Amino acid sequence: MLKNIREDIIATMDRDPAARSFIEVIFLYPGFHVMLFYRLAHPLWTIGFKFIARAIMQLGRWLTGIEIHPGARIGSGFFIDHGMGVVIGETSEIGQQVTLYHGVTLGGTAPHEGKTVANMQKRHPTLGDHVVVGAGAKILGPVVVRERAQVGSNAVVVRDVPAGATVVGIPGKIVHPRPAKTPERFAPYASSGRDLDPTGKAVEALMAEMHDLKTRLADLEAGQGINPEYPTRSATLKPTDRRSDGDE
Repeated sequence: MLKNIREDIIATMDRDPAARSFIEVIFLYPGFHVMLFYRLAHPLWTIGFKFIARAIMQLGRWLTGIEIHPGARIGSGFFIDHGMGVVIGETSEIGQQVTLYHGVTLGGTAPHEGKTVANMQKRHPTLGDHVVVGAGAKILGPVVVRERAQVGSNAVVVRDVPAGATVVGIPGKIVHPRPAKTPERFAPYASSGRDLDPTGKAVEALMAEMHDLKTRLADLEAGQGINPEYPTRSATLKPTDRRSDGDE
């Protein structure tokens, strides 16, 4: 348990640039506080002290605004950023070095035949190692989000997500597949910064076209055909044409 707590502190330091010291994480981070409650409650749940385990997590919910069922299985290096409104259901399974942002729900659906965990029918998601789930995302049912996948903010995921993929939208759609073993730096809010939404791409294209038009206009005003692809009229007129224009 102490090893897991230490890994949770290190994960917070590594993934939150606002975290300046271990002391700050220990005393001021609700995502870490709720994990202290969980690391105590989960062993009690597994050995049969279920009421006490639930009571501990209820206290953690009152103090942090984060709801984690003590029956959930959570690996080391778990980081909840901001935290308010996070819900993790009873049969959820979370791997190592996973990051969740505020408002995330790992929710359950009707019991699914054929999938079980801890002698119960599986109702909640499974997240692989190094998964990042953005703010407000909902992952519903016994789906599997495999290692190093990213779920964008406010996405709703109801189907399995392959390793290394990025999922956005409602319902969730894969927009950025990549090999799961590809090394990549931590992406806050499950956004790599390389994939713009359609509106962003349109604005980027308009800005590029505007810059091109300004460049061509500057060439025309200077009376010099600097860009051979867009020569100005003064650069293409023959001497006889220029005299004719002057005579007129």
